[in-house]
Amino acid sequence: MKTFNGLGMNLGNLARLSKAKTRSISAENPKGEKGRGGMAVPQGGAARELGQGWKVQPCISIKPGETVEIADIRGAGAIQHLWMTAAHPRFAILRIYWDDQKRPSVEVPYGDFFCNGWGVYGQLSSLPVCLNPGSGMNCWWEMPFRKRCRMTLENRGAAETHLYYQIDYTLTEVPEDCAYFHAQFRRANPQPYGEVYTILDGVRGWGQYVGTSMCWGVNNTGWWGEGEIKFYLDGDRRFPTICGTGTEDYFLGSYNFDPGTSNRCTFGDTRGEASRYQPFTTPYSGMHQVIRPDGVYQSQTRFGMYRWHIPDPIRFERELRVTIQALGWRSGGRYLPLQDDIASVAYWYQTLPTPVFPKLPGADGLEVI
Repeated sequence: MKTFNGLGMNLGNLARLSKAKTRSISAENPKGEKGRGGMAVPQGGAARELGQGWKVQPCISIKPGETVEIADIRGAGAIQHLWMTAAHPRFAILRIYWDDQKRPSVEVPYGDFFCNGWGVYGQLSSLPVCLNPGSGMNCWWEMPFRKRCRMTLENRGAAETHLYYQIDYTLTEVPEDCAYFHAQFRRANPQPYGEVYTILDGVRGWGQYVGTSMCWGVNNTGWWGEGEIKFYLDGDRRFPTICGTGTEDYFLGSYNFDPGTSNRCTFGDTRGEASRYQPFTTPYSGMHQVIRPDGVYQSQTRFGMYRWHIPDPIRFERELRVTIQALGWRSGGRYLPLQDDIASVAYWYQTLPTPVFPKLPGADGLEVI
C-alpha cells in the first residue's frame, strides 16, 4: 500500500500517518537542520545572563540595498506555512525560486504578498492568509518543489530593517501532477486614463489561477468599483471566457460594500443604516482594510481586498491573462474611467518554466505616500 505523503493537509486527513519529515527555518535555525535549533551563543544582549538555548537570535538584520537568503532547501517537499513580521511592507521584496531556476516564481513586496501593501493593520482571517494583531503575517499556500527551494528578501529602503520569520516545510515525495506556486506584483500609480489595469499577463504553461489581492487608492470622489474583471484563457483575444460584473462583485460583496446603498436598492429605504463602507473578512474573500479620510465617498480612501479561488480555481492549459477595469461614475449617470493608485498580487500554480515577469518598480515607484 502506498504511504501518505503528508501533502494536501486538511481536517479529513490529520489522523493519517506519514513518513514526511517536518522541518522549520528561522533566525534560530537558519538551515532548518534536525536537532540544531536555538544554538546561538549570546554576544551580550538580553540573553547574556541566561546563555545558549534561551532566546538569543530571534531575528536578522538587512541593510539598505542588501539581499539576504532566508532559505535554501534541497530535495523534494513543500512549504506549508510562512510567518513574517516587522519589515517595511513595500520596500522588502520577497522572492522564491523553484528547482534551480534562475528567475523567481514569486517576486512580490513582502507586505503585498500577505495582503498588507498599505502597511496599515487590518484584521484578515482567511484560509490561506491571515493578518493577526501587531503585525503577524501568515500564509498557508502549499508550495511543492522537487529539487530545491530558495527564498530571499531584498531591502530596497533607505534604512536597515529587522526580519522575524519562520518557514515551516516538509520533505516528502511530490506527485507528478503537482504544479509550482507563483505570485506576481504589479502597480499603476496613477492608472492611465481609459486603459484597463493588468493583473497578470504573459503566462505560458498549464495550471490554475487561485487568488487576487489588491490595494486600491481612490483619487476621485464617488463610487469607484464599477469595473469588470476578465480572464482570458487559452487563445482568447478580444473577448474573455470569464467576465465579471463589477469590482465589489468579484471580491464577493455587492452595492459598494455599503449597507446603506444595499438597503436603498433592495428595500427602497435606508432601514436606519448610515451610508458607509463595511469591512469584512471571510475564508475566501474580503475587504479587510478601509483607510478613510473625512466622510465616506471621498478622494484618497484606500482599500485592501482579496479573493481566493480555492474551491473554484480558474484552470488554463496554455496561457492566461487577467485584467480589471478602473471605473466609477461621473455626472449624468455616465461611467468615469479612473486614474487611481492600484496595486495587485496574482497567485497561481503552473508548470515550469516560470514566465518572464515585468520589472519591479524602484523604491519611488513602490512607496505609499
